[in-house]
Amino acid sequence: MLVISRKVSESIRIGDNIEIILSEINGDRAKLCINAPKEIPIVRSELLETQTMNREASIPLRRQEMDRLKSLLKNREPPV
Repeated sequence: MLVISRKVSESIRIGDNIEIILSEINGDRAKLCINAPKEIPIVRSELLETQTMNREASIPLRRQEMDRLKSLLKNREPPV
């Protein structure tokens, strides 16, 4: 990982066609401006993590797991 310090309005370049500019610093938050071609997706990492968790949660249970869950539910003690 490369760590670079920047002041407001200073930038870094990634390759020939991506520029990241430090726009503003306010307390513990920094605003970044990203100039990149439209075909390059720019997504916040927490959104990617959420997408991954949602995708994993939506994978259907295998038949064997479903049968085991049904058996457990059928044999459980009734609530008192």
